[in-house]
Amino acid sequence: MPELPEVETICRGLNQLTLDREILGGDVLLNSSIARSISATDFLTKLKGKSIASWYRRGKYLLAELSQLTPCRGGAPVPALPDSSSFPVPSVSSLLPSKAGWLGVHLRMTGQLLWVNESETLPKHARVRLFFQGNQELRFVDQRTFGQMWYVPAETEVDSTVTGLKLLGPEPFSDQFTTEYFARKLHRRARPIKTALLDQSLVAGLGNIYADETLFLSGVMPTTLCADLTLEQIDRIHTAIIQVLQKAIASGGTTFSNFLNVQGVNGNYGGIAWVYNRAGQPCRTCSTTIDKIKLAGRSTHFCPACQK
Repeated sequence: MPELPEVETICRGLNQLTLDREILGGDVLLNSSIARSISATDFLTKLKGKSIASWYRRGKYLLAELSQLTPCRGGAPVPALPDSSSFPVPSVSSLLPSKAGWLGVHLRMTGQLLWVNESETLPKHARVRLFFQGNQELRFVDQRTFGQMWYVPAETEVDSTVTGLKLLGPEPFSDQFTTEYFARKLHRRARPIKTALLDQSLVAGLGNIYADETLFLSGVMPTTLCADLTLEQIDRIHTAIIQVLQKAIASGGTTFSNFLNVQGVNGNYGGIAWVYNRAGQPCRTCSTTIDKIKLAGRSTHFCPACQK
């Protein structure tokens, strides 16, 4: 499943490529890819004639603020925007109603958003196509079909339609994600720290890959109960979360199976991962063999020597 760095990579690419182009229409190839709040036909009707003003990421969700097209560009190329580390990371409260509505996307396990020329061959697992000015197309490709797209009507609160947003904890790069907050949330919880890190209500966007990487960098065993963590360990985990996610974003995310950026390019973090997907290989720090266990049904990778 794409995690925060992969979704952020996609968000940045979409902000560079897709803005201010008229949506001319589309094609829904799998009706269940459109959330039940609207029919596939109405979904396309509501988007037609609009353009995308900006993309945002909230946890693992992608949210595009729509605008009514103002005909001034005449199909001229859209200039690339600055690296979207300068774009705001919105909280739920800042995703206010928009006069033209919002487009929401969750990639789930195998979803991809690809920005291509309309003439490119349609892949087998294409689910939704949006046609843009300039013969460009945004394709939602999803092999396992768990991903979804939403249209949020004008003047409607985003999280009243994309209800999963209400369940998200703070963004890891936000002012709300402090060591004090983190310690308070972990206090007295009798579950393994690896399981806690996957809880989106604790911190938004972290998933299996970067939870393993975080715990390696912080030197903490994934089976350690939250209630048994020292304040020093909690501080190390908090710092490692931010470091790991920043490094992964800089590497364009991780590709082990399905992830591609919007131009179809693999992420590079997998080649430098400390422990994830490296079971049986030597630790990059101490050469001890990386171990792998199942924890709450999830594959969990760690170094038995470096993590205590």
